Amino acid sequence: MKILHTSDWHVGKVLKGHARVEEHIAVLRDLVEIAQKERPDLVIVAGDLYDTASPTPDSTRIVTRALTALRATGAEVVAIGGNHDNGAALDALRPWADAAGIQLRGTVRENASEHVLTGTTAGGEAWRLVALPFLSQRYAVRAVEMYELTASEAQQTYADHIGRLIAKLTEDFAKRDAVNLLTGHLTVVGAKMGGGERDAHTVLGYAVPASVFPSSCHYVALGHLHRTQQILGPCPVRYSGSPLAIDFGEEENQPSVTIVEVTATTAARPRTMPIASATPLRTLRGTVADLQRYAERNPAASGWLRVYVREMPRAGLREEVQDLLPNALDVRIDPDMLPTRTSPTAAQRAGRSPSTLFADYLKVRGHDDEGIKDLFDEIYEEIPGGTS
Repeated sequence: MKILHTSDWHVGKVLKGHARVEEHIAVLRDLVEIAQKERPDLVIVAGDLYDTASPTPDSTRIVTRALTALRATGAEVVAIGGNHDNGAALDALRPWADAAGIQLRGTVRENASEHVLTGTTAGGEAWRLVALPFLSQRYAVRAVEMYELTASEAQQTYADHIGRLIAKLTEDFAKRDAVNLLTGHLTVVGAKMGGGERDAHTVLGYAVPASVFPSSCHYVALGHLHRTQQILGPCPVRYSGSPLAIDFGEEENQPSVTIVEVTATTAARPRTMPIASATPLRTLRGTVADLQRYAERNPAASGWLRVYVREMPRAGLREEVQDLLPNALDVRIDPDMLPTRTSPTAAQRAGRSPSTLFADYLKVRGHDDEGIKDLFDEIYEEIPGGTS
């Protein structure tokens, strides 16, 4: 059988105040075109369809249309909730999804069998997929108790709970009568961060060892980390990565999806399919003169920029940089240029005028600009009682 594995769409992402609606539409169009060309039997979306738990109507429309278009290629489509998704809201879409032939699993349900999906390809290959949505630490304990696994002792770790859940859900994998698959939204020990993930759900307390996956599994399709990578484990374990760079810090990642070919008797063979339309993110460093030379050499450069300016702060510097580089969404002073100074103590501030205190603040911030001081004085004088 052939599988298309994708994850971490983060539809609705706003980058430094800039909405990325058109980027997501283009990227998901590419993904659908890959599915039309490759004709997978199964599409797995391993969580974080949305960037926020309260997606806008536009974001919902983009996601549902993409899932519908993937289903229209003839593939079975399975999507699970990630830590950015509202699992209950995804479950509320299940009547629509069921009618469209799409399997959505937003939260862990009381009936364990709801998370074990089965099917047969047009070529007659039987498959079995365990679909495990993201679980917070609290809900991991509740899920274990729900399945009566008696593992709610205080000394049990998050990894222990996830391991016991996976063991329960993969019991039928021992039959080896089908292609055994698992999808989850997890951090695996030893995996590399992509650069834009939410730290609270990727720290060690949420990391699980690859040993939680059984050797009888033919392929583990993971989401959560945005970098495409294979993880060493008892079976093939892989992150597909995000189909576009989610935030600055991910510029080295290759936006892609993964195509996997596998049978019940042969090993999984994954290959990476790049997403050509993904907008690149870049970080530039230099003086204004350096940035001007870059703009002159690259007049048609595409992508969004984060710029570290190697000059002292001054009024209008941001606007000057953005005039040179209209695609600069994030402009800041290079930290190496800022002086190392300490803020005055309360005793040192006592009895000093607001104008003097503000001037001291500017010095501490490396922004000693007479124009800014004069503007502060002008505004302060307009405040009733400001001159008293």
